[in-house]
Amino acid sequence: MLKTVSHFWSDMTLRSTVLPILAIIVLIAYFSMVNPLFFSSANALNIGRQSAVLLMVSLAGTMVILIGSIDLSVGSLVTLTGILVAMTVDSLGVGGAALVGIGAGALVGLINGGLVTMLRVPSFLVTLGMLSILAGITNQISQGRSILFMNETLPTLVNGSFALGIPNVIWFALIATVLLTLVSFRTVLGRYLFALGGGEIAAAHAGIPVNAYKILAFMLAGAICGLAGVLLTGQVGAGTPTAGSALLLNSIAAVVMGGTALSGGVGGPHRTFLGVLVIAILTNGMDVTGVNSFTQDIVKGVVIILAVSLTIDRSKYAFIK
Repeated sequence: MLKTVSHFWSDMTLRSTVLPILAIIVLIAYFSMVNPLFFSSANALNIGRQSAVLLMVSLAGTMVILIGSIDLSVGSLVTLTGILVAMTVDSLGVGGAALVGIGAGALVGLINGGLVTMLRVPSFLVTLGMLSILAGITNQISQGRSILFMNETLPTLVNGSFALGIPNVIWFALIATVLLTLVSFRTVLGRYLFALGGGEIAAAHAGIPVNAYKILAFMLAGAICGLAGVLLTGQVGAGTPTAGSALLLNSIAAVVMGGTALSGGVGGPHRTFLGVLVIAILTNGMDVTGVNSFTQDIVKGVVIILAVSLTIDRSKYAFIK
């Protein structure tokens, strides 16, 4: 028995997979006992709606974290692309506006990746600066006000249901999770991203074009954020300059809780899906049970610290700084 427990705590992959699942089960059981309305199909759909955009942003962050970098601009990028979509959807239609949003996201990703690789500046600092730049651009073009549009197709497409009564925004997020998981584990791009996270020097010696794949990771993350901006604008029915304010911290928390190591090379989109479920169930459960917003912030902070301490792979760090 002791040997089994010891093996569990020493196996980082096993631990980071089992703990989020256990957390989900415990949270569902607890909130269902406190308020029976929590465990209902209506609330399940509500959790899905609330977490779909967060899942998209968390997936974007995962692709960058897999290479051992981080993108702090994801929340601001979703906000900017959402504003751009709201400004163009009436003139360009849903397809054209979506291309604008996704293209703008990929362009920002290209700039982030280029600065990180060409100037050899840490991704933390580059994307922290980009966060501020994007927030400034968003407020400049929107004048700090929500951008309304007349197009009814976008909200209908996002909030309607193709199948099983499940809102399309949830389907989009689930499909993105499956596709990115396949990309991560069944393509050259995915294998190279894991290789970069495992060790850039070793990857370079193996003949992998490190800079090119770093830039691709940031571009892919940016494009996903652009799509998240499209979905968020469709959900809300407007482009709002504060729409993505809570996405950054929640997305990083979800990635870490799912078991994707901040040091890179471990995890993947399927793990992030579990992390988002933990965040979404925790947030919704506290709302349903009447926990005030200030207490919610404290609880989330404690959970994040616990998640990091339980899932971090300490063997990758010679020193804890």
